[in-house]
Amino acid sequence: MSFDSDVIDLRSDTVTQPTPAMRKAMAEAEVGDDVYGEDPTINRLEALAAERMGKEAGLLIPSGTMGNLVAVLVHCQRGDEAIMGNLGHTFLFEAGGIAALGGVHTHTLPNQPDGTIELDAIRAAVRGDDIHFPNSRLLILENTHNRCGGIPLSVEYTEMASELAHQNGLKVHLDGARIFNAAAAWGVPASELAAPADSITFCLSKGLCAPVGSLLCGTQPFIDAARRVRKQLGGGMRQAGILAAAGIRALDEMTERIKDDHRRARALADGLDRLSGLAVRRAAHPTNMVFVSLTDEAAFDERTFGARLRELGVLVGVVSERTFRLVTHYWIDDDAVQQAVARFGEVLSGEPIA
Repeated sequence: MSFDSDVIDLRSDTVTQPTPAMRKAMAEAEVGDDVYGEDPTINRLEALAAERMGKEAGLLIPSGTMGNLVAVLVHCQRGDEAIMGNLGHTFLFEAGGIAALGGVHTHTLPNQPDGTIELDAIRAAVRGDDIHFPNSRLLILENTHNRCGGIPLSVEYTEMASELAHQNGLKVHLDGARIFNAAAAWGVPASELAAPADSITFCLSKGLCAPVGSLLCGTQPFIDAARRVRKQLGGGMRQAGILAAAGIRALDEMTERIKDDHRRARALADGLDRLSGLAVRRAAHPTNMVFVSLTDEAAFDERTFGARLRELGVLVGVVSERTFRLVTHYWIDDDAVQQAVARFGEVLSGEPIA
C-alpha cells in the first residue's frame, strides 16, 4: 500500500504512511497492557529510544505536542516561566497548552535565521530572585527548527545554550521532533545532539513513517514523573504495542535513509531556483524542507498559486504571504521531485485566475 501515485504531497512529512514492513510488524506485534507496564513491544521501543538518545529511560507518548507538554509540566510548576524562541513550535503550534493546562508562563526570545536564540538574550531573560517575577525554570530549544527553514542546531550551540541554562538553574528541554534529520545533516549520532538537554521529545510519525507516536526521553526519575503526567492528560494507552511495533521498525530501518530525503530536497530547491518567478531560501545545512517564495515576476497570490498546483496534483503548505513550505519524505522519490518542478513551471507559465 502506498500513496496515490497521481498526487505529490509535499505539505509535510506528517503525511507519510507506514511501510509494508511496519504494517506486517503491527499485525504480528506482541501486546499487553501498557498502563500496567506489561506491553513488551512498548517496553522494547522505550528502551531502544532511550539508547538512541543517550538517556536513561524513554516513554511512548501519543504525539509530539503532548510530549512537549508533559516535559514542561514535569520541569515546571504553576507560575514558573519557560524561555523559548518566538518561532518555536511550542509557542506557535501547540494551542497554548503549557499555559492552559500547566499555568506556565511563556517568555519568548527572537529566533535567529539559523534557528538559534542568542546566548546573551537567554542570559538576560533569566529572572532574578524577586517576588514580582515568575521563576525561570526551563529553556526550550527546537532541532531541527521548523519555522526557520528546517535548520539543524549544532552540537556546539546546544552545548553552549544548555551550559548557560544549567549555570542559571534552568533545565533544558529539546523539541527534537526531527532530531534524526538534524543528525543526518551534521553527520553525528542523534545522541550527541540530545546529550546537553535534560529531556528530549522526538517524533516517529514524521520522516520515520510510523503512523502514530513520539518518544520522551530523560533520566529515570524524570520519566517516572512524566508517566504520571501522561496519565493525567489521558495519554495512558493499553495494547499500544501495535503502534510501538511500527516505531521499532522506524528506528531500526528509517533513520539512516533520511539523507535521501535531504538529497531530494536539495534537488527540488535547485530545480525551483531555475524557474523565473520563484526565490528559494537557502540554508548552510539543509534538511528535508524547502521554503520558496513568489517574486514580483509571478502574477499570483499564494492561495491562487497553491490552488493551481493542487489542480495539477501537487500539494504544498502555505506558510506566509507568497511563501510555501515543501517537505520531502519517504514517499517522495526522484521522479516526484522532477514532476513537482515541472508542474511549478507549468503554473508559472500560465495566466493568473482573475
